[in-house]
Amino acid sequence: MALSETAKRVAVAAVGIPVAVGAVYMGGFVLGGLLALAAVLAVLEFFRMSERKAARPLAYLGAAGAGGMVLLAASYPEAGPGGGGFAWLLALFVIATVACAIWVRGVEGEPLLSVSTTVFGALYTGGLLSYGLFLRHLPPVTDAWHGTALVFAPVLLTWTSDTFAYFVGRAFGRRKLIPRVSPGKTVEGSLGALAGTVAVAVGYSFVLSGFSSYRMGVAEAAAFGVLMSVAAQVGDLAESLLKRDAGVKDSGTLLPGHGGALDRFDSLLFTLPLAYLFFRFVVGGA
Repeated sequence: MALSETAKRVAVAAVGIPVAVGAVYMGGFVLGGLLALAAVLAVLEFFRMSERKAARPLAYLGAAGAGGMVLLAASYPEAGPGGGGFAWLLALFVIATVACAIWVRGVEGEPLLSVSTTVFGALYTGGLLSYGLFLRHLPPVTDAWHGTALVFAPVLLTWTSDTFAYFVGRAFGRRKLIPRVSPGKTVEGSLGALAGTVAVAVGYSFVLSGFSSYRMGVAEAAAFGVLMSVAAQVGDLAESLLKRDAGVKDSGTLLPGHGGALDRFDSLLFTLPLAYLFFRFVVGGA
């Protein structure tokens, strides 16, 4: 007997959550390997969608760039995006992509569209997922549980925002938010997501208060909740925009009941970098 969509979602979560928690706790190349795999799968889905719009991305090079950014971040995550060779890898990747297009695409192969899609796809997936590593190893954090708690702040709040948006929208949704991009989303669901995420963020601040650094007051936690909910919703809408342009419902079929890798990480692509910046520059480690 075929499993229902809900049963498929639960089965995937039952396997995925322990793996994710273990990888985040281990950090370094263990977390880097998992995020690199996610980045490669996501960027390949992005490239398949772009091909429906007549783009011809350099898929193998783009996948190597996306995965390479994550693995380079894993080699020295304490340095953040400004260290560990991140800048020179990006420069080399752009140079290699444009140079490769000379021989592989030529004038007739839409080189401008090919290069643009390849570079953007790698940055959108691998570049943004790398911030999961920067957040996990944010100095002066050395305790594995502390780093895990920092990473799961945006993860938990992203899930909270999505959940509140869905249930509040179903119960009270009347006015469409942006129907041309995502017909199912409502203004009421969006506001419910915002309120629910702020409440959970304030609650989660008490978890972080048990560690020696990156502790948030109530006002900071509320601001963080607003930031995470807005970022999660915009990240979801951004991928919906790309999928609608490509004429597809899901980015892929990798995860039963969940769609593709890009479908699962669309909001985190926005919340992970912003969470890193918030903890780094607003909360601070003192």
